[in-house]
Amino acid sequence: MTDLLTPLLDKIQTVKELRELPESQLSQVAKELRHETISAVAQTGGHLGAGLGVVELTVALHYVFNTPDDRLIWDVGHQAYPHKILTDRRSRITTLRQKDGLSGFTKRSESVFDPFGAGHSSTSLSAGFGMAVARDLKKMRNHVISVIGDGAMSAGMAYEALNNAGASKSDMIVILNDNDMSIAQPVGALSAYLSELITSRPYHSIRELVKEVANRFPSEIGQAAKKAKNLAREITGNQSLFSKLGFFHIGPIDGHDLSHLLPIFKNLRDRDITGPVLVHVVTEKGKGHPFTDSNSEKYHAVPKFDVITGEQKKPAGNLPSYTSVFADALTNIALKDKKVVAITAAMPSGTGLNNMFDTCPKQVFDVGIAEQHAVTFAAGMATEGMRPFCALYSTFLQRGYDQVVHDVCLQNLPVRFAIDRAGLVGADGATHAGIYDIAYLSCLPNMTIMCPSDEAELVHMTYTAASFDTGPIALRYPRGSGIGATIPEQAKRLPIGKSRIIEDGGTLAILSIGTMLENCREVVRLLAKKKGINVTLVDARFAKPIDTIMLDKLCNTHSALLIVEEGAPGGFAAQVTQYIVNSGHLDSLFKVRAVTLPDRVIDHADRDIQLQIAGLDVVSLFEKSENLISSHVNMEKIAQT
Repeated sequence: MTDLLTPLLDKIQTVKELRELPESQLSQVAKELRHETISAVAQTGGHLGAGLGVVELTVALHYVFNTPDDRLIWDVGHQAYPHKILTDRRSRITTLRQKDGLSGFTKRSESVFDPFGAGHSSTSLSAGFGMAVARDLKKMRNHVISVIGDGAMSAGMAYEALNNAGASKSDMIVILNDNDMSIAQPVGALSAYLSELITSRPYHSIRELVKEVANRFPSEIGQAAKKAKNLAREITGNQSLFSKLGFFHIGPIDGHDLSHLLPIFKNLRDRDITGPVLVHVVTEKGKGHPFTDSNSEKYHAVPKFDVITGEQKKPAGNLPSYTSVFADALTNIALKDKKVVAITAAMPSGTGLNNMFDTCPKQVFDVGIAEQHAVTFAAGMATEGMRPFCALYSTFLQRGYDQVVHDVCLQNLPVRFAIDRAGLVGADGATHAGIYDIAYLSCLPNMTIMCPSDEAELVHMTYTAASFDTGPIALRYPRGSGIGATIPEQAKRLPIGKSRIIEDGGTLAILSIGTMLENCREVVRLLAKKKGINVTLVDARFAKPIDTIMLDKLCNTHSALLIVEEGAPGGFAAQVTQYIVNSGHLDSLFKVRAVTLPDRVIDHADRDIQLQIAGLDVVSLFEKSENLISSHVNMEKIAQT
């Protein structure tokens, strides 16, 4: 990808060529890199704000350090688009998040410049420390640099790593990217000067450093010298939490000023190995994007947009998203029931709860990126008679699994789990796919799992969960828009563990769970139209408990059963199959087949393409149904013979 606006970037094919440039040209490189990032995301959609905030930081790190031999780890990875452009992937940057294209996050199999794959927050410090210790054991001398955003520092895992690394002697550099604080220009400049000073030579004590600072300021400056002394104490983090944990703490530094970043990084690169260092860098998230908007989250993750006007190219249609349907339903319940509270882990917008903050702010809590805490916090509220909804993406609930087991299920506490982004999620790929929750929740005692097939069912299930006080209950729903089902004016409580018949037929029964119902409807229609076969279709509604009465009926009145589940092996289909086998329904004339997601990673692509890969699209399901019916006919002929 080349552009008339990127003459310097066009000359950089590798980071080696970047390092051959004079420092005086790096600001222009950063300007062109920012332009390139905006142009790429305009074509593909993706995370924009985080990448724009670290452009200068990215240039400085690759310019000073010898990547990939020096390991550079980006926490989460959604800010790594500029990093990808500089590291041999510029020609493919417009394939971001497309099938067979670049991942929207860092990925080991994609490049040697990605030493650790990410997608979830707060992993970079543990991974970096592991690399540093491995380096020491191998008696190597390369640097390890972990870049972590301040938002990710709310996760307990980050502090576990800091505690472990700070107690060691392993050389490790942590860049704390603080994008939620501004530095007044004089303070920022002085901070950078002092940081350069203290990284240029070892100071054995804070007193020695303060003396050096005082000597560099003429006495007639008076108050300025006094302030400099105080700032010297602060900038080394002598009293900071990071210092207490064993890190040499430097900063804050202006993360957009290369004249501040470069000398400090050079000093850290060339210093004797003396232990872990944390550099506090201040940046502006979304810096340089050409469109102003009062909504600070607008350019965090965006669809494709017009690079001239900023107009976002959203899919046609006005159907509400499952997220908004859930949030509206929960808000309506919370307004009537003050015991109903909602908990989110730094995703108020992503889970739809941002509007609830405005409507009933005392009943909704954002605990930061801390899923473990969110689950046990909800459990604590449940013990006091509250009705907590813990609203998390499926892929992030994984991070609180021990708490789900130990703190919720074993104590049979009525915590409600609203599991967003269930199933395949398209361009966000494998790191964000919500495909394991049915399997990892259905094996737990006391757990109830609901899977709505459309928006109306989601409203009923939200209401059911709110009134379910006998134990933990989960409702899982997908990303994106609904199918256009009419939203009920009055929600009703569903009977726990009961499925519903959608179509009544014979020979073959299809048992669908969740939003696979629409594809199964189309399969039933095609079988009737093309084959003249009427098939029974059942919406399971509940992944646990399974409807054993319905299963007995289907097994006794049909010759074959096809189970369709957009989930990993070991989930709903496994439970149904186990029941059928243990109940003695399986014999030579009754067949059971399960279609689940395959036991392998499905990379980023449009969700429709992902379903094709998994064999869960209409064409694949039709073929499987047809084969199952044909197999039954052949078995009947053999039996008659």
